[in-house]
Amino acid sequence: MARQRVAVIFGGRSGEHEVSVISARSVMKALDPERWDVVPIAISRSGAWLSPEETVTGLNEGWPAFMGGGASLLTSTGALAALATCEAAFPLVHGTFGEDGTLQGFLEMADMPYAGAGVAASAIGMDKALMKALFREAGIPVPRYGVVRAWELEGDPATVHRYVEQATGYPCFVKPANGGSSVGVSRAASREDLPSAFEAAFAYDEKAVIEEAIVGQEVECSVLGNERPEASITGEIEPDREFYSYESKYATDSKTRLHIPARISEETSEAVREMAVRMYQVMGCEGYARVDFFVRNGTEVIANEVNTIPGFTSISMYPKLWEASGIGYSDLLTRILELALERQARRSER
Repeated sequence: MARQRVAVIFGGRSGEHEVSVISARSVMKALDPERWDVVPIAISRSGAWLSPEETVTGLNEGWPAFMGGGASLLTSTGALAALATCEAAFPLVHGTFGEDGTLQGFLEMADMPYAGAGVAASAIGMDKALMKALFREAGIPVPRYGVVRAWELEGDPATVHRYVEQATGYPCFVKPANGGSSVGVSRAASREDLPSAFEAAFAYDEKAVIEEAIVGQEVECSVLGNERPEASITGEIEPDREFYSYESKYATDSKTRLHIPARISEETSEAVREMAVRMYQVMGCEGYARVDFFVRNGTEVIANEVNTIPGFTSISMYPKLWEASGIGYSDLLTRILELALERQARRSER
């Protein structure tokens, strides 16, 4: 088969910029060179789109090169011209302005096949409040949760504090509704912890989700496919801190452990896999996604969230679960891009 040009788009304006760069480096290195001709396109922290040449320079110089400079999307002739030569795109922009449906919408308008979830599923996957509401409506068990907006807290903090206690009680987690990689997430053990927890969350979003703290195992499952998605074996996160924080995920001194397969019964593992596919389909996902759960008392499976652009280094949970299920990293990347091309071909027949 002839090589096809694929744009790997990464970086972006969110707090997950560095994670995105790490994912992109790994993906570009692992893409089969006999199958794909990689065109790297970085988005700086200021939102500038860099040409492939500028992107390579930035990768060689390190993250500071992606802090600013370059042209905006509408004036970035180098990046857009390079994208126009590609037959598919692999978006790896984590967080807002990339994982939330905005980049997917741009690629849809450009008639460019792209890896991963579409516009609606990406938008829902980014907004934890919408996602939980959708799952609850579909009868999928989720933790007790509530939603607080910044102006509500500013206008009447006492009422917000009472609402938190009624909705979830303590301990609870306070999270930016739109975010990932545990950025801006805090654990509140009492009312005294709420001001700093909300401050951390509202630094990234004007809407926060409060969620009861589940005592149990953190279990994940990778899903792959379009019309007929399949689930990988399950894996388990054993954090080295009080919860699976950004530092627990990415700090160089992290002692977080991954258990593959998860330390749960075969029956519970099968329940996780079935629910993972169900959540994937309820959201309307295609391509790939990682689905996260809590397992309480070894048998009770509770949905956490769907991550439509999970971390994608060779040691990230998504590819590791598929590797343990029999699909190697490079082959997995090819399959994900083939799913993007298949979706585009299916749509063109309508």
